[in-house]
Amino acid sequence: MRVSVDRITVGERYVSSRVTVTESHIVGFAGLTGDFNPLHMDEVAARENGFGRRIAHGMLGHSLSTGLRSPIDDWEIVAFMETRRRFTAPILAGDTVNYEAEVSEVRPSRSKPFGVVRVSIRLKNQDGVVVQEGEDVFAVANAEEN
Repeated sequence: MRVSVDRITVGERYVSSRVTVTESHIVGFAGLTGDFNPLHMDEVAARENGFGRRIAHGMLGHSLSTGLRSPIDDWEIVAFMETRRRFTAPILAGDTVNYEAEVSEVRPSRSKPFGVVRVSIRLKNQDGVVVQEGEDVFAVANAEEN
């Protein structure tokens, strides 16, 4: 059953599934976006810039996080309205990431027949290091819209 906005409460917490970031993810994302920055594609440049080795694109980590399964996927999401991320640590090939989320706001829309749900997100690697933090905002259907 899909979850309508009236069944979501501030303070709910969720943990997502995990994904291991591979070399193929990094190379494929570079090809898809055209972002061939040396930090992602040049091992020597990445080492010289203090990362030790090439790092994944910040937006790759963000994109992967939107596909990780959690109870949020059971919401009756009408639209993904807004997203914000701060990249706090590098993601390397071989890192396994997942997110912790907390509902920080639930309110009716001022102009549409749905509710607005704001969720704080912390993407972590396998060592518990927060590699990204931010928030996502969703339009979630009202109960009568289901």
